Amino acid sequence: MNVLWVFAHPEPRSLNGALRDHGAATLRRLGHRVRHSDLYAMGWNPVVGPADFGHDPRDRLLVGAASERAHAAGTLAPDIRAEQGKIAWADALVVQFPLWWFGMPAILKGWFDRVFVQGFAFGVTDDRGRTLRYGDGGLSGRRALVVTTAGARPTGLGPRGVHGDAEDVLFPLLHGTLFYTGMDVLPPLVVASADRARPADHAAARAALDDRLRALPTATPIPYRAELGGDYDADLVLRPHLAPARTGLTVHRTDPPAGPAPRRDRTSAA
Repeated sequence: MNVLWVFAHPEPRSLNGALRDHGAATLRRLGHRVRHSDLYAMGWNPVVGPADFGHDPRDRLLVGAASERAHAAGTLAPDIRAEQGKIAWADALVVQFPLWWFGMPAILKGWFDRVFVQGFAFGVTDDRGRTLRYGDGGLSGRRALVVTTAGARPTGLGPRGVHGDAEDVLFPLLHGTLFYTGMDVLPPLVVASADRARPADHAAARAALDDRLRALPTATPIPYRAELGGDYDADLVLRPHLAPARTGLTVHRTDPPAGPAPRRDRTSAA
């Protein structure tokens, strides 16, 4: 497989940096090809602006329309086109970052904002004119694995933890970005208690990452419901006979649990 590793941490000597280096070596040892987008090392600009699209700043900027036109014309900024080229090359993306304020670092959010433009990652249609998203889209056929570290203990990110369940915390990225654009999204690897990690904990995190990377081509994705799969009505609401009387994020899976879902593939670094 061709794997693009997108990395967003300011310190290469961190646990994140060590896991990135170890993971890339593991992938190569398994016969995969790896390319990197190390956003801090690249000095990535996370701010969307008129220059991304060759837009005249005297005119009102409509980001979606401007980005779609520039993508179609091949006139997006060179750094955006370079990242899109890496994605086009890739069969799978590994997206790695520390969990800051219940989300990704701003530099990574800006990577998605600038690179996943309309006409490339989303806003594409089928031959019937239907918008392809949530299980279909511009990036369909690719797999995505999120690897993140958190200072919180694993119980705090569990089904009844005060921070919220880890997959719920990551839902905007897993479902709202990666699945939205058509990718098969694997269960995330969450390394908890990272700020208190000891050498033995580092070894456990490396082993957990190795397990996930060995399974990268074959692991079962999170069973999110596809928008065009028949489970949603014309108003994009889940049909009443599916997960009846339930609400919340888990109803958008084809296997919504009867109670709090047990967490999988989480490792503690403490």
